[in-house]
Amino acid sequence: MKKMVSTPVVVNARRLVLAGLVFFAATATPPLSYAQVVNLAQNPLQIATLHWYGASQAASFAVGTTPNFIAFDGANIWVTNDMDNTVSKLRASDGATLGTFVVGTAPSGVPFDGSDIWVVNSRDDIVTKLRASDGAPLGTFPIGSGGAGIAFDGTNIWLVNEDSNTVTKLRASDGTYLGTFVTGQPGITPDRIAFDGTNIWVTNYGSANVGKLRASDGMLLGTFSVGANPRGIAFDGADIWVAISGNNINSVTKLRARDGTILGSFPVGTTPYDVVYDGANVWVSNWTSNTVTKLKASTGANLGTFAVGAHPVTSAFDGAFIWVVNSGSNTVTKL
Repeated sequence: MKKMVSTPVVVNARRLVLAGLVFFAATATPPLSYAQVVNLAQNPLQIATLHWYGASQAASFAVGTTPNFIAFDGANIWVTNDMDNTVSKLRASDGATLGTFVVGTAPSGVPFDGSDIWVVNSRDDIVTKLRASDGAPLGTFPIGSGGAGIAFDGTNIWLVNEDSNTVTKLRASDGTYLGTFVTGQPGITPDRIAFDGTNIWVTNYGSANVGKLRASDGMLLGTFSVGANPRGIAFDGADIWVAISGNNINSVTKLRARDGTILGSFPVGTTPYDVVYDGANVWVSNWTSNTVTKLKASTGANLGTFAVGAHPVTSAFDGAFIWVVNSGSNTVTKL
């Protein structure tokens, strides 16, 4: 019997997939060419869910009063509500509200550590740990004064203390205090924070720079000028992106994570507050212009500006969609 060769089947399957993509591209707005579809640089889940076309406002969902920060836990979206002292949990697939959980006063930063949700209570100087599966409180732990941004490094939780110009490090498993570290010179007002796989980066809102700390021991490795009033910060796998909101600059600065070298500055909307990376592109929330700007991470090319709700302040990526917190309209927009 002649041995069957499977290669033609694979090739035909690939052609069918591409043909399907071309069909959907033809129905998208604007349509994509065959070459554009073949060379799409998107997260695989975005392609699988047919969300590789230009962003559109798929839906908007109500949350609490003055929503602030946002996190994705692998299945659900968590949003802190500053004026309600609560956290909202939404199902990412359809935006259904799964629960509202009481935390401390003026909740802000909120990351996911693989099993639990951490919530910074900025006026209580504590952080609350919630079990992600059901929102059950697992403990509260003291931090510095004026908590804001927060990040998880794979083992530990890092929290920004705006009033004391420091960051606090806690062990995620049990909340044990591991140290407090400076992020630059006095009077800087640190704001947001990101982890690059090795180091912690903090935007120093009052001093036009970002601080880089070694995650293993909190040692300050340097500060790097980026522009007036840096706020949101994100890591794209190689570089750091920082939203610059001061002096009508309205741009994002791209730094090489290895050494802090500035690689470019790119215009966005008015008063950019936040940056998030989707695996191929960078999305910037523009607080004053009520939009988000999409930039290609490799080049900084502007890929579009999209309307959202009032005063977008933070955002998150769920593997296929961008979620934007609209602090002025008490909603989150799913793009």
